[in-house]
Amino acid sequence: MKRALLALALLLPAGLARAQEPPRIVGGPGGGCIAGAVELPDTGLGYQTIRHSRSWFWGHPDTIMALQALAQRARAAGMADLYMNDISKPRGGPFPGIHASHMIGLDADVWLDLQPKPALSVAARDNLEVASLVSSSGRAVDPVRWTPRHGQLIRFATALPGVDRVLVNPAIKRQLCLETTGDRSWLQRVRPWYGHAAHMHIHFRCPPGQAECHDQAAVPPGDGCDASLQWWFDQLDQPPARPSTGPPRPVVLPPACAAILARAPG
Repeated sequence: MKRALLALALLLPAGLARAQEPPRIVGGPGGGCIAGAVELPDTGLGYQTIRHSRSWFWGHPDTIMALQALAQRARAAGMADLYMNDISKPRGGPFPGIHASHMIGLDADVWLDLQPKPALSVAARDNLEVASLVSSSGRAVDPVRWTPRHGQLIRFATALPGVDRVLVNPAIKRQLCLETTGDRSWLQRVRPWYGHAAHMHIHFRCPPGQAECHDQAAVPPGDGCDASLQWWFDQLDQPPARPSTGPPRPVVLPPACAAILARAPG
């Protein structure tokens, strides 16, 4: 399966906005930057990008090709267009809002909306909102919206070349644990995280040859359907944490990022 996806990805670079320098990733998900990123086209076979006024669509070439391969595989499986947004800024670095990890061109948000979608202009997609797949209690998926095809799409994401982990809401992870039979090895790469009730966050490992790129710690062994998953639901019974009143901590970037971020993209 991975070999077939890689072969598909190798057919895709011609559609990308070409970078004018070799890819270079410095740092890791919590603080870093990228030179030589390429931009995901706003429309492609099996996908549409959304929220352009508040999103960036630049990533390492391998990331962009993998996202296009995911969209093509979903289309081949009979799924509707995928909505995508939030990869990285043209040179990476701190991302507006809460995205501490979208800094090095190795992270992307893919929405889990599998409803049929019209072909919309970029402007018409700017304010799209996607319905949650999680019940109001936060303890289970919404049975009206969830289908086995959502699990199939998430499994497709875990099979992409270079994928490290796929973040989803704990309730979605729980549902995958309940309904998956046969091969369960792919569940190891599906990790629960706050939010992510309507989209999955795909994180890729550092590509070969990127000596300045730092990977996250490896995911724990096992399918993740154990007490570590129950912990997330135990937190729902706890009093809400008191919000911090201090200023947010500044992001500490590797020194080499200063020069990369100062240059124009491309």
